[in-house]
Amino acid sequence: MDLSFSPEDVAFREEVRRFIDENYPENLKGKLDEGEEWSKEDYLSWHRILGKKGWVAPAWPTEYGGPGWSATQRYIFSEELARADTIPILPFGISMVAPVIYTFGTPEQKARFLPRILSGEDWWCQGYSEPGAGSDLASLRTKAERDGDHYVVNGQKTWTTLAQHADWGFFLVRTDASVKAQEGISFLLIDMKTPGITVRPIITLGGEHEVNEVWLENVRVPVENRVHEENKGWTCAKFLLAHERTGIAGVARSKRGIEKLRAIAAAELDGDRALIENPFFKRKIAELEIDLAALEFTELRGLAALAAGKPPGAESSLLKIKGTEIQQRITELTLEAVGHYGAPYFRGFGDSDNEHAIGPDYALRAAPTYFNMRKTSIYGGSNEIQRGIIAKMVLGL
Repeated sequence: MDLSFSPEDVAFREEVRRFIDENYPENLKGKLDEGEEWSKEDYLSWHRILGKKGWVAPAWPTEYGGPGWSATQRYIFSEELARADTIPILPFGISMVAPVIYTFGTPEQKARFLPRILSGEDWWCQGYSEPGAGSDLASLRTKAERDGDHYVVNGQKTWTTLAQHADWGFFLVRTDASVKAQEGISFLLIDMKTPGITVRPIITLGGEHEVNEVWLENVRVPVENRVHEENKGWTCAKFLLAHERTGIAGVARSKRGIEKLRAIAAAELDGDRALIENPFFKRKIAELEIDLAALEFTELRGLAALAAGKPPGAESSLLKIKGTEIQQRITELTLEAVGHYGAPYFRGFGDSDNEHAIGPDYALRAAPTYFNMRKTSIYGGSNEIQRGIIAKMVLGL
């Protein structure tokens, strides 16, 4: 595998870097590090800027509005977004449901939904996990019964990220309980404003409203909003999860995270010697960088396979496992580096303007981020499930 960049790729990197420097909104720079949550408008403002440029959907086919980039260009783009610490483009519309729609959807569904996903007019959420059906997703119990030209949906979904802002959601529902679990599931697109839908917040340990529980009570969904055949939704689910797991690896963002960790460890705190001078802590960072380099090569091999027209395979599970473990280790070492200033109860302390005044500014997000990143080894299919997939697909067990 040739890992060198061509002159064209180098020029593309410079073009992307220049565009971000000139167009990324000033009000978003460092906002999260200062303790503020990103709002819906924050996400959409950067989405619209990239959409106007034609860069918001790097992996989409050109016929649906994608830029026609190579796998290498997509990799470079993700690296530059991470380098600049930009707000992420939410995956639920662009990277998750859209590929399902343009792969399995009808011409009418493609024409109706894809342009609005591209423009940011529709904000999407994912209705997969349920109480008792997270890693074992096939055991889901949300039921959809056919009533003429509609399905009547009843059930509960949980951990629904940013559903409080969503216009639409893609849901896995059970349409046949008499067959094998995976064979009785359908994939529905549901308008979140439909009567019978209730979104209730789940406040995280970091004090943030990021996830929700969603209740569906006699929600009527037109049959035309079903993607693919009835009872074939598991095909869509597996397709979506394979792409999601590859994205969860977050190699570029982890590289930036280690850079920040090194900067924190290099700072002198309370007059003490910088932590980076401690050989044991320095070794922890070095081991993390070695693991990340190995993961990056694995991701590049996956990108090369995609460029050759091959679908994501077991390597997406490998990326998901190692990528999330590295993300968690970065937050653990960051919390270790800031010491007692990372105590979550310091949030909100300060002067009359409610500015953070206890300890260094970089300690403000250490604990909330640590807590939040505990989830990464669970969502997208838990790491235990991924190891089972690898055992079956790679080792033949």
